[in-house]
Amino acid sequence: MSQKPPSSSAIKVTADKFARLRRELDLHVVGHEAVKEALLLGLVAREHIYIEGPPGIAKTLLAETASEAANLGFYFYQFHRDTRLAELVGDVVIQRETGPDGGEVIRQTVLKGGILTAEVCVLDDLSRAPGEALNVLLRLLNERKYHAERIPLLTAIATSNPALDDYYNEPLDPANLDRFTLQLRADGLIHENRWADVEKVINLFAGTGGAAIPKTTDLLCREDFDQAARLMDGVLVPENTKLGLLHLLNRWVNKYKLEPSNSLITDRTFLVKGVKIMKAAALLDGRHTVVPEDLHILRHLTTFRLPPEVHNEMESIVTDTLNSL
Repeated sequence: MSQKPPSSSAIKVTADKFARLRRELDLHVVGHEAVKEALLLGLVAREHIYIEGPPGIAKTLLAETASEAANLGFYFYQFHRDTRLAELVGDVVIQRETGPDGGEVIRQTVLKGGILTAEVCVLDDLSRAPGEALNVLLRLLNERKYHAERIPLLTAIATSNPALDDYYNEPLDPANLDRFTLQLRADGLIHENRWADVEKVINLFAGTGGAAIPKTTDLLCREDFDQAARLMDGVLVPENTKLGLLHLLNRWVNKYKLEPSNSLITDRTFLVKGVKIMKAAALLDGRHTVVPEDLHILRHLTTFRLPPEVHNEMESIVTDTLNSL
Protein backbone atom coordinates (compact mmCIF):
# COMPACT_ATOMS: atom_id res chain seq x y z
CA MET A 1 0.00 0.00 0.00
CA SER A 2 1.54 3.34 -1.08
CA GLN A 3 1.93 6.11 1.44
CA LYS A 4 -0.10 9.23 0.82
CA PRO A 5 2.07 12.38 0.85
CA PRO A 6 1.02 15.36 2.97
CA SER A 7 -0.91 18.12 1.22
CA SER A 8 1.06 20.81 -0.58
CA SER A 9 -0.76 23.53 1.36
CA ALA A 10 0.20 22.02 4.75
CA ILE A 11 3.80 21.65 3.60
CA LYS A 12 3.90 25.28 2.43
CA VAL A 13 2.48 26.64 5.68
CA THR A 14 5.08 24.76 7.74
CA ALA A 15 7.95 25.66 5.38
CA ASP A 16 6.96 29.34 5.54
CA LYS A 17 6.95 29.30 9.34
CA PHE A 18 10.44 27.84 9.52
CA ALA A 19 11.61 30.26 6.83
CA ARG A 20 10.57 33.09 9.16
CA LEU A 21 12.56 31.45 11.94
CA ARG A 22 15.59 31.29 9.64
CA ARG A 23 15.22 35.00 8.85
CA GLU A 24 15.15 35.71 12.57
CA LEU A 25 18.44 33.83 12.99
CA ASP A 26 19.93 35.79 10.07
CA LEU A 27 18.85 39.03 11.71
CA HIS A 28 20.80 38.35 14.88
CA VAL A 29 23.79 36.34 13.65
CA VAL A 30 25.83 37.17 10.56
CA GLY A 31 27.04 34.20 8.51
CA HIS A 32 27.34 30.69 9.98
CA GLU A 33 24.91 29.34 7.37
CA ALA A 34 25.87 25.72 8.01
CA VAL A 35 25.16 25.98 11.74
CA LYS A 36 21.81 27.68 11.08
CA GLU A 37 20.85 25.00 8.56
CA ALA A 38 21.84 22.20 10.92
CA LEU A 39 19.93 23.82 13.79
CA LEU A 40 16.69 23.95 11.80
CA LEU A 41 17.18 20.40 10.51
CA GLY A 42 17.81 19.19 14.05
CA LEU A 43 14.69 20.90 15.38
CA VAL A 44 12.44 19.55 12.63
CA ALA A 45 13.90 16.03 12.65
CA ARG A 46 14.28 16.01 16.46
CA GLU A 47 17.91 15.02 16.18
CA HIS A 48 20.86 16.18 18.25
CA ILE A 49 23.73 18.34 17.03
CA TYR A 50 27.43 18.45 17.84
CA ILE A 51 29.45 21.58 17.01
CA GLU A 52 33.19 21.80 17.48
CA GLY A 53 34.69 25.26 17.46
CA PRO A 54 36.35 27.93 19.58
CA PRO A 55 34.38 30.17 21.96
CA GLY A 56 32.71 33.28 20.61
CA ILE A 57 31.25 32.05 17.32
CA ALA A 58 27.56 32.44 18.28
CA LYS A 59 26.75 28.77 18.91
CA THR A 60 24.73 29.50 22.04
CA LEU A 61 23.23 32.72 20.66
CA LEU A 62 21.75 30.86 17.69
CA ALA A 63 20.13 28.19 19.86
CA GLU A 64 18.82 30.77 22.33
CA THR A 65 17.44 32.98 19.56
CA ALA A 66 15.64 30.05 17.94
CA SER A 67 14.19 28.99 21.30
CA GLU A 68 12.87 32.47 22.10
CA ALA A 69 11.39 32.96 18.63
CA ALA A 70 9.66 29.57 18.80
CA ASN A 71 8.52 29.77 22.45
CA LEU A 72 10.53 26.70 23.39
CA GLY A 73 11.97 26.03 26.82
CA PHE A 74 15.74 26.65 26.75
CA TYR A 75 18.48 25.32 28.99
CA PHE A 76 22.21 26.04 28.98
CA TYR A 77 24.80 24.10 30.91
CA GLN A 78 28.60 24.38 30.84
CA PHE A 79 30.33 21.17 31.81
CA HIS A 80 33.30 20.95 34.16
CA ARG A 81 35.32 18.08 35.52
CA ASP A 82 33.19 17.91 38.68
CA THR A 83 29.76 18.05 37.03
CA ARG A 84 27.20 16.14 39.06
CA LEU A 85 24.15 14.45 37.61
CA ALA A 86 21.85 16.56 39.82
CA GLU A 87 23.08 19.68 38.00
CA LEU A 88 21.60 18.28 34.78
CA VAL A 89 18.35 16.70 35.92
CA GLY A 90 17.44 18.58 39.09
CA ASP A 91 17.77 18.15 42.82
CA VAL A 92 17.19 14.81 44.51
CA VAL A 93 14.92 15.06 47.57
CA ILE A 94 14.98 12.37 50.26
CA GLN A 95 11.85 12.11 52.39
CA ARG A 96 11.43 9.98 55.49
CA GLU A 97 7.88 8.96 56.27
CA THR A 98 6.13 6.61 58.62
CA GLY A 99 4.68 3.61 56.83
CA PRO A 100 1.30 1.92 57.51
CA ASP A 101 2.96 -0.57 59.81
CA GLY A 102 4.70 2.17 61.79
CA GLY A 103 8.07 1.53 60.19
CA GLU A 104 10.18 4.18 58.45
CA VAL A 105 9.78 4.58 54.68
CA ILE A 106 12.37 6.50 52.66
CA ARG A 107 11.20 8.02 49.38
CA GLN A 108 13.42 9.62 46.77
CA THR A 109 12.04 12.14 44.27
CA VAL A 110 13.59 14.54 41.78
CA LEU A 111 12.67 18.21 41.57
CA LYS A 112 12.90 18.32 37.80
CA GLY A 113 15.09 20.89 36.20
CA GLY A 114 17.59 21.36 33.42
CA ILE A 115 17.46 18.78 30.69
CA LEU A 116 14.28 17.17 32.05
CA THR A 117 12.18 20.27 31.39
CA ALA A 118 13.84 21.95 28.37
CA GLU A 119 12.85 21.57 24.72
CA VAL A 120 16.16 22.93 23.42
CA CYS A 121 19.36 22.69 25.40
CA VAL A 122 22.96 23.72 24.81
CA LEU A 123 25.54 21.48 26.46
CA ASP A 124 28.73 23.49 26.38
CA ASP A 125 32.20 21.93 26.69
CA LEU A 126 30.74 18.43 26.51
CA SER A 127 34.19 16.85 26.27
CA ARG A 128 34.85 17.95 29.87
CA ALA A 129 31.92 15.93 31.23
CA PRO A 130 32.95 13.23 33.73
CA GLY A 131 32.07 9.67 32.81
CA GLU A 132 29.15 9.15 35.19
CA ALA A 133 27.31 12.32 34.14
CA LEU A 134 28.10 11.76 30.45
CA ASN A 135 26.77 8.21 30.44
CA VAL A 136 23.43 9.20 31.98
CA LEU A 137 23.21 12.26 29.71
CA LEU A 138 23.74 10.23 26.54
CA ARG A 139 21.10 7.75 27.64
CA LEU A 140 18.67 10.63 28.25
CA LEU A 141 19.37 12.07 24.80
CA ASN A 142 18.94 8.70 23.14
CA GLU A 143 15.79 7.56 24.94
CA ARG A 144 14.24 10.97 25.59
CA LYS A 145 12.95 9.78 28.92
CA TYR A 146 14.09 9.76 32.54
CA HIS A 147 13.32 6.42 34.13
CA ALA A 148 9.91 5.68 32.57
CA GLU A 149 8.77 9.27 32.03
CA ARG A 150 9.09 11.07 28.71
CA ILE A 151 10.89 14.41 28.57
CA PRO A 152 9.93 17.28 26.21
CA LEU A 153 13.38 17.61 24.61
CA LEU A 154 13.43 18.26 20.87
CA THR A 155 17.11 18.92 20.22
CA ALA A 156 20.32 19.08 22.22
CA ILE A 157 23.22 21.10 20.84
CA ALA A 158 26.50 19.88 22.29
CA THR A 159 29.56 22.06 21.82
CA SER A 160 33.23 21.49 22.36
CA ASN A 161 36.46 23.34 21.76
CA PRO A 162 38.92 21.83 19.27
CA ALA A 163 40.94 18.99 20.78
CA LEU A 164 44.14 21.00 21.00
CA ASP A 165 46.55 21.59 23.85
CA ASP A 166 45.42 25.21 23.99
CA TYR A 167 41.96 24.16 25.20
CA TYR A 168 42.97 21.39 27.65
CA ASN A 169 40.33 18.94 26.47
CA GLU A 170 40.25 15.57 24.77
CA PRO A 171 38.14 14.48 21.79
CA LEU A 172 34.94 12.57 22.47
CA ASP A 173 34.94 8.85 22.00
CA PRO A 174 33.57 8.11 18.48
CA ALA A 175 30.75 5.98 19.89
CA ASN A 176 29.63 8.86 22.12
CA LEU A 177 30.01 11.38 19.31
CA ASP A 178 27.82 9.18 17.11
CA ARG A 179 24.84 9.95 19.38
CA PHE A 180 24.76 13.40 17.76
CA THR A 181 23.35 12.93 14.27
CA LEU A 182 24.33 16.32 12.88
CA GLN A 183 28.00 17.18 13.26
CA LEU A 184 29.77 20.40 12.30
CA ARG A 185 33.06 22.16 12.69
CA ALA A 186 32.89 25.96 12.88
CA ASP A 187 36.01 28.11 13.02
CA GLY A 188 34.49 31.58 13.08
CA LEU A 189 34.17 34.19 10.35
CA ILE A 190 37.77 35.41 10.57
CA HIS A 191 39.45 32.02 10.29
CA GLU A 192 37.03 30.98 7.54
CA ASN A 193 38.08 34.04 5.49
CA ARG A 194 34.49 35.29 5.40
CA TRP A 195 35.58 38.90 4.98
CA ALA A 196 32.27 40.25 3.68
CA ASP A 197 30.56 38.85 6.79
CA VAL A 198 33.39 40.15 9.00
CA GLU A 199 32.77 43.61 7.59
CA LYS A 200 29.04 43.33 8.32
CA VAL A 201 29.72 42.47 11.97
CA ILE A 202 32.18 45.35 12.32
CA ASN A 203 29.67 47.79 10.85
CA LEU A 204 26.91 46.39 13.04
CA PHE A 205 28.79 46.88 16.30
CA ALA A 206 30.55 50.08 15.30
CA GLY A 207 27.28 51.94 15.00
CA THR A 208 25.74 54.01 17.76
CA GLY A 209 23.94 51.80 20.24
CA GLY A 210 25.83 48.69 19.25
CA ALA A 211 23.87 45.74 17.91
CA ALA A 212 20.84 45.89 20.21
CA ILE A 213 18.29 44.38 17.80
CA PRO A 214 15.15 43.30 19.65
CA LYS A 215 14.36 39.61 19.37
CA THR A 216 11.08 38.47 17.90
CA THR A 217 8.94 36.01 19.83
CA ASP A 218 5.81 34.02 18.97
CA LEU A 219 6.98 33.11 15.46
CA LEU A 220 6.24 29.45 16.22
CA CYS A 221 5.02 27.28 19.07
CA ARG A 222 5.49 23.66 20.12
CA GLU A 223 2.49 22.60 18.05
CA ASP A 224 4.28 23.82 14.92
CA PHE A 225 7.15 21.43 15.67
CA ASP A 226 4.72 18.59 16.35
CA GLN A 227 2.98 19.35 13.05
CA ALA A 228 6.34 19.39 11.26
CA ALA A 229 7.12 15.94 12.68
CA ARG A 230 3.79 14.59 11.44
CA LEU A 231 4.30 16.05 7.98
CA MET A 232 7.88 14.82 7.78
CA ASP A 233 6.71 11.24 8.37
CA GLY A 234 4.67 11.51 5.17
CA VAL A 235 7.41 12.97 2.98
CA LEU A 236 8.13 10.49 0.17
CA VAL A 237 11.52 9.06 -0.72
CA PRO A 238 11.33 7.90 -4.38
CA GLU A 239 13.32 5.08 -5.91
CA ASN A 240 15.88 7.32 -7.63
CA THR A 241 16.79 8.94 -4.30
CA LYS A 242 17.09 5.55 -2.59
CA LEU A 243 19.33 4.40 -5.45
CA GLY A 244 21.47 7.52 -5.08
CA LEU A 245 21.98 6.83 -1.37
CA LEU A 246 22.86 3.21 -2.10
CA HIS A 247 25.45 4.25 -4.69
CA LEU A 248 26.92 6.90 -2.40
CA LEU A 249 27.43 4.42 0.45
CA ASN A 250 28.86 1.89 -1.98
CA ARG A 251 31.33 4.48 -3.27
CA TRP A 252 32.48 5.36 0.25
CA VAL A 253 33.22 1.75 1.10
CA ASN A 254 34.67 0.49 -2.16
CA LYS A 255 36.24 3.50 -3.87
CA TYR A 256 37.47 5.39 -0.82
CA LYS A 257 38.18 2.25 1.23
CA LEU A 258 36.25 3.41 4.28
CA GLU A 259 35.99 0.72 6.95
CA PRO A 260 35.51 0.55 10.73
CA SER A 261 39.20 1.27 11.31
CA ASN A 262 39.10 4.68 9.60
CA SER A 263 35.46 5.78 9.67
CA LEU A 264 32.13 5.39 11.48
CA ILE A 265 29.54 4.46 8.87
CA THR A 266 26.73 2.83 10.81
CA ASP A 267 23.41 1.51 9.54
CA ARG A 268 21.57 3.57 12.15
CA THR A 269 23.16 6.84 11.09
CA PHE A 270 23.05 6.63 7.32
CA LEU A 271 20.12 4.27 6.63
CA VAL A 272 17.76 5.62 9.27
CA LYS A 273 18.78 9.05 10.51
CA GLY A 274 20.30 10.12 7.19
CA VAL A 275 16.99 9.48 5.43
CA LYS A 276 15.22 11.35 8.23
CA ILE A 277 17.45 14.39 7.76
CA MET A 278 16.83 14.37 3.99
CA LYS A 279 13.09 14.29 4.63
CA ALA A 280 13.46 17.26 6.98
CA ALA A 281 15.43 19.12 4.30
CA ALA A 282 12.66 18.51 1.77
CA LEU A 283 10.03 19.75 4.23
CA LEU A 284 11.97 22.93 4.98
CA ASP A 285 12.25 23.49 1.22
CA GLY A 286 8.49 23.18 0.85
CA ARG A 287 8.50 19.78 -0.88
CA HIS A 288 6.63 16.56 -0.11
CA THR A 289 9.22 14.46 -1.93
CA VAL A 290 12.94 13.97 -1.29
CA VAL A 291 15.01 14.47 -4.44
CA PRO A 292 18.44 12.96 -5.18
CA GLU A 293 20.07 16.37 -4.71
CA ASP A 294 19.07 16.18 -1.04
CA LEU A 295 21.96 13.74 -0.63
CA HIS A 296 24.15 16.83 -0.36
CA ILE A 297 22.66 17.46 3.09
CA LEU A 298 24.47 14.36 4.36
CA ARG A 299 27.62 16.51 4.58
CA HIS A 300 26.27 17.55 7.99
CA LEU A 301 26.55 13.91 9.10
CA THR A 302 30.08 13.19 7.90
CA THR A 303 32.26 15.81 9.60
CA PHE A 304 33.70 13.47 12.22
CA ARG A 305 32.46 10.14 10.85
CA LEU A 306 34.57 10.15 7.70
CA PRO A 307 38.27 10.97 7.23
CA PRO A 308 38.80 14.73 6.69
CA GLU A 309 40.04 14.27 3.14
CA VAL A 310 36.79 12.47 2.23
CA HIS A 311 34.46 14.77 4.16
CA ASN A 312 36.03 17.84 2.56
CA GLU A 313 35.20 16.43 -0.88
CA MET A 314 31.62 15.51 -0.04
CA GLU A 315 30.05 18.01 -2.43
CA SER A 316 31.94 16.69 -5.44
CA ILE A 317 31.54 13.04 -4.32
CA VAL A 318 27.76 13.43 -4.14
CA THR A 319 27.69 15.25 -7.49
CA ASP A 320 29.73 12.49 -9.14
CA THR A 321 27.43 9.89 -7.61
CA LEU A 322 24.32 11.58 -8.96
CA ASN A 323 25.88 11.96 -12.41
CA SER A 324 26.58 8.23 -12.47
CA LEU A 325 22.96 7.20 -11.90
